Amino acid sequence: MKSVSIRKALFVAAATVALAVLAAVAVIEWRWTRRFDAPYPMVASSQDAATLARGEYIVYAAGACAYCHVPREAWPALDRGERLPLTGHHVFPLPFGDIYSANLTPDRETGIGTRTDGELARVLRFGVRADGRAAVPLMEIHLRDDDLAAVLAYLKSRPAVSHLVPEHALSLFGKALMAFAISPAAVETPRGPSPEGATVERGEYLANHVSSCVTCHTDRGEDGALVGPAFAGGQRMDVAADPTRVYVTPNLTPDHETSPVGQWPEDAFVARFRMGPQVEGSPMPWGAFARMSDDDLRALYRYLRSLPPTRNRIGPAIQPKVRPSAVS
Repeated sequence: MKSVSIRKALFVAAATVALAVLAAVAVIEWRWTRRFDAPYPMVASSQDAATLARGEYIVYAAGACAYCHVPREAWPALDRGERLPLTGHHVFPLPFGDIYSANLTPDRETGIGTRTDGELARVLRFGVRADGRAAVPLMEIHLRDDDLAAVLAYLKSRPAVSHLVPEHALSLFGKALMAFAISPAAVETPRGPSPEGATVERGEYLANHVSSCVTCHTDRGEDGALVGPAFAGGQRMDVAADPTRVYVTPNLTPDHETSPVGQWPEDAFVARFRMGPQVEGSPMPWGAFARMSDDDLRALYRYLRSLPPTRNRIGPAIQPKVRPSAVS
């Protein structure tokens, strides 16, 4: 009798666990496509030459948008200065699924041809898609009004290219993140015109909102959130050609011992950007940033030099993917 009671208790426990798992999966499947409200920014875009040139500069240089909206194997062409159409299909193989960048050409079937300026501005500024779902927060760029209008005008001025991009292939964990953790961006982008000139204010805008230096040069926790001192480096990124290695981002605070920004004069900083990639496996889109204006590079340097120094020895740029301490 006792063994029968034990078996019955185990059966009940197993059934309870199974029902709980099924209920959790059902909730995730029901909730992961939830919709959000967000305002539609008022964007007054125009097709004048100066506006289009400003948008092109952000897309192919300061914002490096092109490097995420073409396949990874097309980067060498971008490095050479080719203006490839932004047909998307760049794959981000993340722990919670494969994420595909969107087709940004004005094709009406597979691109942004049917999207209003307000819909496009909303996804750029708040991370809310046209269907109301949250965008996967990989695009950490927050443009001021004039730059936002310029980018939209430029994208809509380009030839339409029909290229169907798959939907994101999310795992159950990825759907759980979309269901409970990922929500529209809470970043409040400063309104009005963007700052100009080789100033600290311009550098702050570029580093935090346009070129997004802070998102790569700050360490991240296992959940993907930024956890380290801002701009102190140490973030570990996969090396596309070698899955056993990672690229570790350098410290950009002005520490004179552990950071190039703390050691280089301004002219050396500008010259480094003109050199392009020097470390094989670097994920930085050097071809874009090498085409930034002298004023913008000097603005970046002056902003980074204004930060409090953080001593952070990150070691070699390329390191084994498995940390030595993790090996038993």
